[in-house]
Amino acid sequence: AVEPLLFLATVALGLQGPLATQYLWDRLGADLGYGGRNGTGTSGCANGTGANGSTDAPWQEVEALVSHWNLCINLGGFFVGLFSVTLFGPWSDSVGRRPVLILPAVGMALQAAIYLLVMYLRLHVGYFLLGRLLSGLTGDYNLILASCFAYAADTSDTRSRTFRVAVLEACLGIAGMLASIGGGQWRKAQGYINPFWLVFAASLAAALYAVFCLQESVKQRKPAKLFTLSHYTAVYRLYTTPECRSSRRKLALYSVAFFVIVTVHFGTRDLYVLYELGSPLCWASDLIGYGSAASYLAYLSSLAGLRVLQLCLEDTWVAEIGLISNISGLVVISVAATTPLMFTGYGVLFLSMAATPVVRAKLSKLVNEAEQGALFASVACVEGLCSLVAAGVFNSLYPASLHFMRGFPFLFGALILLIPAAIIGLIEVWDSNLEYRHFSRSSLSLANS
Repeated sequence: AVEPLLFLATVALGLQGPLATQYLWDRLGADLGYGGRNGTGTSGCANGTGANGSTDAPWQEVEALVSHWNLCINLGGFFVGLFSVTLFGPWSDSVGRRPVLILPAVGMALQAAIYLLVMYLRLHVGYFLLGRLLSGLTGDYNLILASCFAYAADTSDTRSRTFRVAVLEACLGIAGMLASIGGGQWRKAQGYINPFWLVFAASLAAALYAVFCLQESVKQRKPAKLFTLSHYTAVYRLYTTPECRSSRRKLALYSVAFFVIVTVHFGTRDLYVLYELGSPLCWASDLIGYGSAASYLAYLSSLAGLRVLQLCLEDTWVAEIGLISNISGLVVISVAATTPLMFTGYGVLFLSMAATPVVRAKLSKLVNEAEQGALFASVACVEGLCSLVAAGVFNSLYPASLHFMRGFPFLFGALILLIPAAIIGLIEVWDSNLEYRHFSRSSLSLANS
């Protein structure tokens, strides 16, 4: 089972991201002479003014610096990882999945070790970028994600693949929920260093699990050069090979649908806390923790719902129901002015994560066994791009829409989810028409004979 490895890596990532951002906030604020910010209030509302009615300009400077460093670190990791993931992913189709699961886990442990050195020795925060670049060179978390889904495709048949992929995504939800709730409480009690030791330990444990416990899933392994352009061309050929044009066309369309779904998911998830902190919700830290747990529970409820719906529906219509759940939940959240209504929105999202495992499985079924690594490497790169696009679009849209509708970014996300809903539905109708024409021709030929 590859699920424990993905769980450990996701716990490490889920702890590392928020902790690193908060450390940058405190460290840069201290370096600029502003000290620590008082976060002991019971209300999440902040009017942005000081005691004399002036704006909190010093903390705006810190916020800008943290945003700048986060952008540099994320962009550096993305662009380096873009080349390493598309190099190692296709390579794993030949040499096996285990090497490309061990390497990024070790890279994540190395990154955590560098972050710990920065905290112990109070080194310049620029070393955070160095740690991220080193992790990116080994594939980073995106390579683990790609390899785990490729491993699931290797070890499942086409009938059970959708549910197996959904189980992996449920692992993401459980790990993210534990990391988001436990990491915040742990940092509040003991600071940054002890939680970061868990980041290091979880990454190292993932590598050791791949070394000692994980069996190889690629049946016919063969030696292959690592540093060659053929790995990049393998990803390119997925979408451009002239044979099986209908499959390649569907591959591109499903990739577009996946891009939109994941972009909306990342973009709205980044805004939940800001939306809950502000008026009229004014949530305190305990309610924010419950809200975060409720958002991650959608992974588990979607897994259960997908399993039940598969008994009576095709995967395509399960994905459509998941998108309807996502759209409806975002619409409710966009107008939520009370705590019960906000939690109602989270409740309506209970099937919102059912669409992505279906699309991943659909993509996997469009390529052969020797292309699974290349496919999921390209999907991992799409997810990295989704994160960047989501941060740019939704984080810009939120402040721009505050003066007329605070929840507009959620409504915007609901509207653009109609695009993947239309793509998935059209592909299903197209396939049904092809099957009908093929059946009609077969029936006609039988009648003539």
